[in-house]
Amino acid sequence: MNRPAENIELTDLYLAGLAEQEHFIQGDEAAALGAIFAGCTFFGGYPITPASEIAEVMARELPNVGGYYVQFEDELASISAVIGAAWAGARAMTATSGPGFSLMQENIGYACMTETPCVIINVQRSGPSTGQATLPAQGDVMQARWGTHGDHEIIALAPSSAQEAFDLVIRCFNLAEEYRTPVILLMDGEIGHLRERVILPDPRTVEQTQRRKAREGEDVFGGAIVPPMTEFGDGGFVHVTGSTHKEDGLRDVQTQSVHDRLVRRLVAKIEQAREEIALVDVDSEEGAEVGVLAYGATARPAKGAVLRARSEGRSVSFCRPVTIWPFPISRIQEASRGLRQLLVPEMNLGQLAREVERFVDCEVVPLSKIGGVVHSSQEIHAAIVEATDSC
Repeated sequence: MNRPAENIELTDLYLAGLAEQEHFIQGDEAAALGAIFAGCTFFGGYPITPASEIAEVMARELPNVGGYYVQFEDELASISAVIGAAWAGARAMTATSGPGFSLMQENIGYACMTETPCVIINVQRSGPSTGQATLPAQGDVMQARWGTHGDHEIIALAPSSAQEAFDLVIRCFNLAEEYRTPVILLMDGEIGHLRERVILPDPRTVEQTQRRKAREGEDVFGGAIVPPMTEFGDGGFVHVTGSTHKEDGLRDVQTQSVHDRLVRRLVAKIEQAREEIALVDVDSEEGAEVGVLAYGATARPAKGAVLRARSEGRSVSFCRPVTIWPFPISRIQEASRGLRQLLVPEMNLGQLAREVERFVDCEVVPLSKIGGVVHSSQEIHAAIVEATDSC
């Protein structure tokens, strides 16, 4: 692939041609365009349903901004290349689904340990294993948080529309750079494949958080809760390893205090920013004793059911966590205050409901549905009716 000499000028011309336009596109396509607007210059991936359209759009569009698209032999190679590209100075991304996300887990842990900013889009499909390859699910919620081994934190966002797929990918890149961490867009196959209106902004209004570069003598694995980063080719010496390491990056796999200091910092840099990272859409109803919490594609019929119940005179609150990890504890607690029951519809057997249950004072009622079919508004409405009648 030819890389244009005037990369910045080419990018400006390309984005200007798309500026402030309306498109009727899939969530997958919107996510890919969001990455372009976020300044992504490298995509390494392997096609897999229902995420393949992201790779297709990136293969077509990245050359227009002087970027690189590379299809690898598998997902292990893809995430490895993304990490390498990030250390070479790129804003780098991959996209996958179920089995591919499983294969990436070891290197997602490596990216956490080496503090590598990158973005992973997981367009969830029905599992386990190959499962229902073409059908949507929300079964990777806990895998996104705990898929790799050891103590760590992770950031994961869940869009509920094609427009949000575009917008949140940009936020993913900015969070990755701000906290020097891999960030996951935890999309589902329904959002990935639905088509709806997406408005592309003026690129001059799109915020791009810039990577903080280390000055000579600065530690790149300590000294600050989010240390500055150096890049291959900068001329300095840095050792990048997934083994336990000191502030200068050199391995020390025996000293307890070194490991304790490193891992506690990796956790704290995200934990301490939980409130800043949290995005939660709350639509509370005064006096409500029943609430509905939903995310991703499930939030759409859930909101419709809530609005229908309100039109019937039933007082129901609604909450949609956009930030799934780190879990927005205080925002969910606030949204559930005064409720007796909180219904949690999701396309799995209650993964996020278990997390919600840890932090709220009301009864949590999972409304699980699996098999590749999204909840209907009627199903959730019926559950609301039953709950409000019993309260």
